[in-house]
Amino acid sequence: MPKQKSENSKRKFRTALITGITGSGGSYLADYIIEHHPKVSVHGISRWHSTSANENLKKAGAKVVVHECDLNDLSSVTRVMKLVKPDVIFHLAAHANVRASFDTPLAVVQNNVMGTANLLEAVRLSDIDPVVQICSTSEVYGQVDPKYVPITEDCPINPSSPYAVSKVAQDLLGYTYFKNFGTKIIRTRMFAYLNPRRADLFATAFARQVARIEAGLQKELLHGNLASTRTLIDVRDAMESYWIAAEKCAFGEAYNIGGNTVITVGEFLDLLKKKAKVKIPSRVDPKLLRPTDVTLQIPDTSKFAKTTGWKPKYSFEDSVEFLLEHCRRGLER
Repeated sequence: MPKQKSENSKRKFRTALITGITGSGGSYLADYIIEHHPKVSVHGISRWHSTSANENLKKAGAKVVVHECDLNDLSSVTRVMKLVKPDVIFHLAAHANVRASFDTPLAVVQNNVMGTANLLEAVRLSDIDPVVQICSTSEVYGQVDPKYVPITEDCPINPSSPYAVSKVAQDLLGYTYFKNFGTKIIRTRMFAYLNPRRADLFATAFARQVARIEAGLQKELLHGNLASTRTLIDVRDAMESYWIAAEKCAFGEAYNIGGNTVITVGEFLDLLKKKAKVKIPSRVDPKLLRPTDVTLQIPDTSKFAKTTGWKPKYSFEDSVEFLLEHCRRGLER
């Protein structure tokens, strides 16, 4: 097994590989590394039919190298591993729309589980020894009994959607490769975050509709369940935390990461309405309701904080303004 680093030590990286780099989280992570760790060579993989690369990687530009690669094709993943030889891998690629996973469960499970298995096998077969961060989600905990709140890493796993099941499989595959093959796996379980580049998150969906109503392009805002309770963190903080996790966290361990602001989905919508330039009518759309919803997601992040000393930098107010202004500018473009 690989030797563990002490709590306060910091690993040094030269070459980072981000799976799903053209996606919302992956592109923000690329932006973070380029700005704060300019000596690190940043590579990413993206499926040939990805349509988000130009917009999401606009800021990163030529400072990242994007490789065409489908995680469901082991040969192409192995090719990239041997070519790039990364010493740290951030595995963000996934079909990540929870609501859509109820409509296309087999596609989501196939993509997320086998894509992760292929990635870990390619690492094992390519004679490289990188740190591999499995970027998981609080969805693995599912609908949590209030007695387990705030949620620690020891909370029972209880996935409530096909997407969540696929993320549990990713999480446990990572642990299995650590235990059996000595792969340097770190598992991070991210709770809800504000991400302007990802339209299917409730906060972004709300903010985009507010911008459209302000511009006269839409009459009313459509929403799903407003009763769910979440903690929210800024995407820029979330991506920095991934880097810090790779530097400092123990191999084989799982870590909750999340914000400090506890809010219901309905309260967040009310906040956006107050910030809007016009009145925002709203109503529930049955199509946005999930067959099974996760309604209580409040994390205990003390394990991550103790291990790394990290804490979020952006205030909740800054994050909301960042989200809303991004949506307004995008509409103007």
